[in-house]
Amino acid sequence: MTVYGRTYDLGGSTVNITFYGVRGSTPCSSDAMARYGGNTSCIVVEAPQSPPIVLDLGTGLRYYGETIPPDKPLCAVALVSHLHWDHVQGLPFFGPALRPGSRIDVYSAAPNCGMTLAQAFNQSMCPPYFPVCLADLRGEFSFTEVSKCSFTVGDVTVTAAPVPHLGPTLGFRLDWKGRSLAFIPDHQQPVDGSLSIANEVLDLADGVDLLIHDAQYTADEFRTKRDWGHSTVEYAVHVAVEADVGMLALFHHDPSHSDDFVDGLAAEARVAKGCRTMEIFAAHEGLTVVLAPRSLD
Repeated sequence: MTVYGRTYDLGGSTVNITFYGVRGSTPCSSDAMARYGGNTSCIVVEAPQSPPIVLDLGTGLRYYGETIPPDKPLCAVALVSHLHWDHVQGLPFFGPALRPGSRIDVYSAAPNCGMTLAQAFNQSMCPPYFPVCLADLRGEFSFTEVSKCSFTVGDVTVTAAPVPHLGPTLGFRLDWKGRSLAFIPDHQQPVDGSLSIANEVLDLADGVDLLIHDAQYTADEFRTKRDWGHSTVEYAVHVAVEADVGMLALFHHDPSHSDDFVDGLAAEARVAKGCRTMEIFAAHEGLTVVLAPRSLD
C-alpha cells in the first residue's frame, strides 16, 4: 500500500518507508520539478523496536531532520550506498547531528583510496571544502566498513552486497517480519548492451515487497552516458521482473528531467514487456510506503 504524505503514528505494527530525496547527481530546483522534488538520495525506514534507518545522506536528509523535535536528540543507523556527493552532502545540514546526545552509526563500503571510511567522511567535510569539520558537530558518529554481510538493527535484518557502479558501492536489503525492501540507488547497467544482472543484485532484490532502483536514464541518454554508472528505466523494470518483486520505485531521477518527463517514464515502465501486475511508481519527496507484517497463517 502506498500513502502520499507523512505518516507519524506507526501504531507499533507497520514499517514506514519515507522518501526525502529522490534525485541523482545534483540537487535541483525549478517549478517544473516541484512535484517530485529536487533533493538527492535520502530515505528513512521506521520500524517498531528499531532505531530509524536512514538510506543515504543526500540533501533530503535536511528535511528529515526538520521532522525531529528541536529539543530531541536522535539515535539512528545510516546505510550509505557510496560516498559520491549526492549521497552524503546532507550530513552537515542535518539538525539532529548538532545536538548533544544524538548518535549516528554509519555503515558503508570501504573507500579503497588509501583512507578508512571515517577518514573519508572527515576529509569531505572540512576546510576549504566546508567551514565546519565533522568533529565540530555535537552529535556522536561511528563508522563501520561493510561489504557482503548481514547484521541486525533492532528487529530489522540488513543485508549488504556490492553493486556495479563507479567506485565501491553497496546495495542493501532490509527484512522485517516477512516484509522486505531492497535499496539499489546507483547501478551500472551493462555497457555492452546486454541485460545481464549481477548475482549480488538479484539476491538483494529477490522477492522483495519494494525495490527502490536507479532509473536515471532513457535509452537515448544511455547511449551517450553508458559508462556513467547508472541504469535506464527499462533496465530497472528488467531487474524487478527477474527478481519477482512486488513494487518498483523508480529512483535517482536525472536532474534534467521535469515532473512531466518523469510522469512519462513511469507510464512507459508500467506497460513494459514482462512487468506483470507489478506496481510501478516514480518516487517523490513526501511519499511514504507502508508495509504491514505478513500474516503467518
